[in-house]
Amino acid sequence: MERTRDFLSSLGLPRGDAHDLPASTKRFPDGAQYRIEIPSTEGPRCLAAVVEEADRYGLTIHRVSQGSGVFLQTDDEIRQMAEIAVSRQMEVSLFARPNAGWDASAMALSSNGKVVAPRLRGQEQLVHAIEDVRHAVELGIRSVLVADEGLLWVLDEMRRAGELPSDLVLKCSVMMGSYNPAAVRLMERLGANTFNIPTDLTLAQIAAIRQAVDIPLDIYVEAPDDVGGFVRLYEIPEIVRVAAPVYVKFGLRNAPNIYPCGSHLENTAVALSRERVRRAKLGMELLRRYYPEAVMSSLPAPGLAVPRPRAPVPS
Repeated sequence: MERTRDFLSSLGLPRGDAHDLPASTKRFPDGAQYRIEIPSTEGPRCLAAVVEEADRYGLTIHRVSQGSGVFLQTDDEIRQMAEIAVSRQMEVSLFARPNAGWDASAMALSSNGKVVAPRLRGQEQLVHAIEDVRHAVELGIRSVLVADEGLLWVLDEMRRAGELPSDLVLKCSVMMGSYNPAAVRLMERLGANTFNIPTDLTLAQIAAIRQAVDIPLDIYVEAPDDVGGFVRLYEIPEIVRVAAPVYVKFGLRNAPNIYPCGSHLENTAVALSRERVRRAKLGMELLRRYYPEAVMSSLPAPGLAVPRPRAPVPS
């Protein structure tokens, strides 16, 4: 195996999983090691609840992300999210959908369908996802969530061509499923600005990925049931130490899948958002207890894709 390990090393990849758990020396632009993300923030009422709970617990929330898709929110709802985020100097990341799991795809409904469900099925879905991104940008959003390698590459090409803002953040979803350092580096080369690694990686595997890439890693320390359901709060100190710069991401176990969300699920979505912030409070208490010297970004933070909302065009 040494020839193989030597060749991987020549590519700048680790020789194996980092079982010695080296501390990462990489940082956010402000020198911080970690930021906090609240996922599944499905609209302005959920975002308002996140802000209210963050104030109640004395927490800083750097980013919220949404999973239902740009096209499942009204323009006014997206503008409201942008305005709330601007007032807090936080990032809002909206999902570029639809994809195969929401399409007339027999394979997505098969026993192995989770493999293909997040991908874009056919060229028309690629067009639709790009249109979702264009529309989000028109409404002032500066961060989008993608789950397809082809879409990631095209959006990066559009940034380079001036078709999209050069500072648009391309955030890769956990559904991309890139499990090793080479795969995550490939996503970085395709244009990813931040990458949500799979939820079940060990600390040694996470540390190896960190050695291979420079972009921030988004890591669920509590994962929704449909992506593992793991509750890893006690690992937060070591995750921050070995994976910096990292977005510590608080999902919620034992909660219903609310995608695609809407008014019929809004009260549930708001309640889940509140509990995610409470989980973040628990996680931060553990972090301060066991790794008090860990450095968190203050707001406003450099590199955060804070929205730039535009006034509605008169009809």
